[in-house]
Amino acid sequence: MELTAIFRKVPGGYVGFVEELPGANTQGRTLAEARRNLSEAVELVLDANRVLAEESLIGQDVIREPLVVSARRSERTSSGISKSMVASSCEKGAVIPFT
Repeated sequence: MELTAIFRKVPGGYVGFVEELPGANTQGRTLAEARRNLSEAVELVLDANRVLAEESLIGQDVIREPLVVSARRSERTSSGISKSMVASSCEKGAVIPFT
């Protein structure tokens, strides 16, 4: 899996975020600092999401297994939901049900 980091020069340094991972954003005085900070932000977001998921699953019978994400195949996901639908729904704060 490969994520896309976006950096923008602003007064005082750089801001950065990850296109595919809402909540992973940061800043730094230099581009190198912003890159390091963004890597840490991604780890923190993933860790926080993991904790939230584990808490919501306490007492439930679940199957937990590794997931390997392959390279992008097309504009449609395997479930048939288009990337534009996901982006539009995420912007509106909607939850997309998986079927």
